[in-house]
Amino acid sequence: MQLTAPATARPDAAPTRRDADGMAVASFILGLIGLLVLNVFLGPIAIALAAAALWRGTKRRGRAFLGLTLGVADLVVLVIVMQMSNTVSWSL
Repeated sequence: MQLTAPATARPDAAPTRRDADGMAVASFILGLIGLLVLNVFLGPIAIALAAAALWRGTKRRGRAFLGLTLGVADLVVLVIVMQMSNTVSWSL
């Protein structure tokens, strides 16, 4: 007895690309929000999502690169503010 996959369950690159596009947008939004709040958490998440989106071949490469840049900027802002206030945390 031979089992075959249904005709509708064929592998397709569209869902992966759509997921990658969503990751690129999410990384941009999280990086942007991370400049103001929770940058110690949102910065690395934005970096990871942007890297995953670029690795999966997103069509929104510009948005993924912006998310990557904003994620790095989140961490840089955190380090600068920590150095200025001589503490491990900061608040607005």
